[in-house]
Amino acid sequence: MYGGYIVLCFLVILQINAMNRLLFWLSLYLFGIVSFLNGVAVNATVNMMERKFDKLFMATCHGMYSLGGTVSAGLAVAFFALYISSGIQIVVVSAAIILVIFLNRNLLLDNKDIIHSGERLKFPSLPILGLSFICMVSFMAEGCVADWSAIYFKEVLHSPKAFISLGYAGFSAAMTIGRLNGDALLSKIGSKKIVIAGSLLAATGFLTVVLAPIVLIAIAGYVMIGFGCCCIVPVLFRASGNIPGVSSVEGFAMVTTGGLIGFLTGPSIIGFISEKAGLSKALSLLIFMTIMAAIVAWQNKFISNKKTAPDNNFIEVQ
Repeated sequence: MYGGYIVLCFLVILQINAMNRLLFWLSLYLFGIVSFLNGVAVNATVNMMERKFDKLFMATCHGMYSLGGTVSAGLAVAFFALYISSGIQIVVVSAAIILVIFLNRNLLLDNKDIIHSGERLKFPSLPILGLSFICMVSFMAEGCVADWSAIYFKEVLHSPKAFISLGYAGFSAAMTIGRLNGDALLSKIGSKKIVIAGSLLAATGFLTVVLAPIVLIAIAGYVMIGFGCCCIVPVLFRASGNIPGVSSVEGFAMVTTGGLIGFLTGPSIIGFISEKAGLSKALSLLIFMTIMAAIVAWQNKFISNKKTAPDNNFIEVQ
């Protein structure tokens, strides 16, 4: 992870300052590979630490991820207000991140646990595919909110320019608040109930957006989607790391693959349907998908209301 974050910083600098398309595409490709591998390592480590210390903090870690996106957006606004180019911005931010990593390198490198993964390809079982499906739906919802909320406000609700980003802003704020408080809720309510209720709340949010006659009601719908989706992925990642007979690395990789498929293909599917039937009807697909996610979560044996799972997927090097 220590090296992964530093490599990601250099790759994103290369993306923003790429001198030609080939260099831009290459940096994007490498960024995708490294970020996926680093993400699996980070979430596997968080899951391992949860079991070691018998304490939930996966949702809080994801909340910090959401908070980082909010902070970076605010920094971009401030930098552009100061007429600082995007190429200089990314160098400054990346340098700050590398400095923080370097100053905390002893803490990051203190973990000497080895997480084992299999040596051959495996076809996931139906319950694992269920987790992957729920992750796909959650990432699909996030991707569609990010890519289509502003367009929906502008073209369907005819919102003023000052309001077109408020749907995504409300969604992001709800995601951050929900995740930072998610571990406490998970301890009290349970993972299965959170995923089922969250999926149904997200479905209600999409229904509110689709039927909203005015912008304010649509914003409320996006806030509901944010609160609904906020703890689903942390629960799925925790569950995928505690599957009997499957290492946490393999579990995360299987489930995350579904999420990436949803994040990449979801917005495109919505765009295709909107060309044929309109954006409102296209977004209605997500109502059906989130309800299906709730049903799958209800039937999935790997999502339980237990606080932690047995620790059996790592050994510690002395």
